[in-house]
Parts: sequence; structure tokens; C-alpha cells
Amino acid sequence: MEQRNIGNLHVSAVGLGGMPMSIEGRPDEDQALATIHAALDAGVTLIDTADAYHRYAPEVGHNEALIAKALRQYDGDTDNVLVATKSGHLRPGDGSWTVNGRPDYLKQAAKASAARLGVEAIGLHQFHRPDPSVPYEDSVGALAELLEEGVIRMAGISNANVDQIRVANKVLGGRLVSVQNQFSPAFVSSYPELELCADMGIAFLPWSPLGGIRNAAQVGQKHAEFARIGKAHGVSPQQVTIAWHLALSPVVIPIPGASRPQSIQDSAKSVDLELTAAEVRELSEVLST
Repeated sequence: MEQRNIGNLHVSAVGLGGMPMSIEGRPDEDQALATIHAALDAGVTLIDTADAYHRYAPEVGHNEALIAKALRQYDGDTDNVLVATKSGHLRPGDGSWTVNGRPDYLKQAAKASAARLGVEAIGLHQFHRPDPSVPYEDSVGALAELLEEGVIRMAGISNANVDQIRVANKVLGGRLVSVQNQFSPAFVSSYPELELCADMGIAFLPWSPLGGIRNAAQVGQKHAEFARIGKAHGVSPQQVTIAWHLALSPVVIPIPGASRPQSIQDSAKSVDLELTAAEVRELSEVLST
């Protein structure tokens, strides 16, 4: 699969979002493991997860442990696979989400994630979501300390605005590697952050690039132009959507979620779809609507 080399980040152009394999409606473990293995077979070398990707309160880190098991059981080479995880977002177990950006908590959570992943140092660790009760500089400062301590190799942020991206990069001494924000044809409000990442040479990782777990299957119904262009190329609207993301900037690495092998296999084929400049312009009209 095509690779993207952005600063110190060297991974496949399309990643795998692990969230659907661990929250409500998740598949059984055999199917989840098969999905991860299918992604690896397709050349995916970036797998996204978080300690908060779980369903019940006692199973914090469910998705991290699942990914670690899948990598252990995989027959092929996994040396170049980067697992990116996050902390700072929590699920109490009642379906809600809360935040905790306290530096001591973030450092503790990162070390717990490393243990679940079975690694000495996390490849990429991202601050999951800003905590209004904690100065942003303090939360990101925990990532800087984790870098210095060798607990993590690279640092990123998620759900961040333009100002927070600049603050994070400053606190990290220019070592901010990635920004993971929601971005899709149905949610384009993070386009200014994407543009800033392109200017700064920082990877932009769109989460829910197909519109989210419940909407991914209907992306062609909700956005007719993606379906029409897909039909012209003989591919799915989902492939067109991922290819459109990739065409927006060389710093974009979509991380579509998947819970079935067929889903990630289809998304991975997007790197081979070459949209024309006119098609990209047409699809990009959603940015202004």
C-alpha cells in the first residue's frame, strides 16, 4: 500500500480505526481479530485505538488488548506497524463520555496503555480530548514528559482547534506529530485544522471519515456525488470518500473504523483510486455547503 511520510511518521496512507470493535454493537472476538488481520494483509500499518474504546466500566483498554492480541497472533511481519493510542477521554460504563486532562492522570494512563499493548514505549500517543478544567498547556505538558521519559516515542493531539494545535506544538518543542479530528463529507468544520496541519507538516488523521459507525453504509445515499463518481469508476462510494480525503493533502491519513474484514479491505483499495482534479473539486464543494 502507498505510504505517507510526514515528519517522523511513516505509515500506510489509510489506517484502521479500532473503535467499532470494542464499543456497543461490537463483533465477537474472532471477527474482530479477523478484521485486524485483514487490515494487515491489505498493507495497513497504522492502527488507531484508545484506552476509552470499551463498553463497560471494568474493561478499560479493551481495544488496546484486542489489538495487542491480534498482532501477537498474526503470521506476517508486524515490525513496521504503528499502534496509536490515546488517553484523556473516559467511559464510566453508562454509555456517556467524560474527560480527564490532569497531567498525573494522563501519564498514569499512558503507562497502563503501554502495558496492555505489551510495548516498552508507545509508538504514538495522543491527548484524546481537551479538559475545560485543566489548562491545555498542562495536559500537553504531560506528553512532553512522557516523551522525555521514553514512555512514548511520538506525541499527538485529538479533537483540537487551530489555537490548540499551535499551543501543543510549542509545548512539545516542535515535536507535535499528529492531529486526529473528526472530518468527513458530513462534518467538515475541521477543515481549518487540516489546512494548518498541511502548512506545518503535521499528519492530520480524520476520524469517522465515512461519517461514523451508523452512517458509513449510507455515505452514497447521503452524498449523491460520491455515489455517482463511484459508479463511474466501478468502486464503492466509501472508496471514493477515502480517496477524496487522500487527495485533499499529502498530510491526510484517514482512519476508517471497521468491524468486518470486508470493510477495511474496501477502504484500503482507496489508495489505488485516482480521482481527477475536476472530481476532487466537485466533491470538495461539500466544504462550503
